Amino acid sequence: MFGVLEGTGFEVIEPEFEDCFIGHARVERLWTGARWSEGPAWFPAGRYLVWSDIPNNRLMRWDETDGSVSVFRSPSNNANGNTVDTQGRLVSCEHQTRRVTRTDHDGSISVIASHWNGKRLNSPNDVVVKSDGSVWFTDPSYGIMMDYEGDRAESEIGACHVYRADPETGDVTTVATDFVKPNGLAFSADEQHLFIADTGGTHQKNGPAHIRKFEVSEDGRGLRGGDVLASCTNGFFDGFRLDRDGRIWTSAADGVHCLNSSGTLIGKVHIPEIVSNVCFGGAKLNRLFITGTTSLYSVFLNVNGISR
Repeated sequence: MFGVLEGTGFEVIEPEFEDCFIGHARVERLWTGARWSEGPAWFPAGRYLVWSDIPNNRLMRWDETDGSVSVFRSPSNNANGNTVDTQGRLVSCEHQTRRVTRTDHDGSISVIASHWNGKRLNSPNDVVVKSDGSVWFTDPSYGIMMDYEGDRAESEIGACHVYRADPETGDVTTVATDFVKPNGLAFSADEQHLFIADTGGTHQKNGPAHIRKFEVSEDGRGLRGGDVLASCTNGFFDGFRLDRDGRIWTSAADGVHCLNSSGTLIGKVHIPEIVSNVCFGGAKLNRLFITGTTSLYSVFLNVNGISR
């Protein structure tokens, strides 16, 4: 069909998915030329998107006003996941420096987290900021396992955890310690739940390839529970975001999978590359931006996302 990018389209698995997309809306390829695209983050004030090209050691920028793409920062210390905090500042996970940083409005960079219990982090992967300003991030070992996306090194911690960095004290504490390779994470709209992906199957035979659902403790500083919500049917769940109705839009090997609030796969947005991450953007947060291996894609949906 005219206007359809080869390898893209919507697949309805459950009838409820039909209400999530616009029949004539098409997946667009906005740019290509990366080696492994990751970590899209939308900046509403500037109407632009920042994302990572990890092996090429750079952050990229796509401008909604004219469609132009430029290098936002190079080198980026092999930045991976990115997000925007409550004050509109860029927060990034850096593989090479093994830290989480914040880029302030004047362009200066400050360190949010680099150590836990006196030991260097592995290679922070993905990050989300809660409404109280606390920074929650995952720390698998992908960035120190080889020189392609960071610097090969031994883990000082000897495990892969999920952490919370306190915005006032700077303290870094563990909130989950039973993951093989914690990866993408996102809060529900009311912040009563935190969803975390485990991609341990990438380097462990029969390892996890799922998303777990945690309850946030009453004081907002910890987690409890953690049952498996959904297992990936094609590749691994990497990065993901939720819409306002509680659906999860998550990366997979064949595109973007849409899960309803109970974890049931209801549909897919097919992408002709392995998808690493997504985020909602645009003035109405109804445009899904998709990082897929070498490229940046987008599609307008009939849903509205959560800004964080």
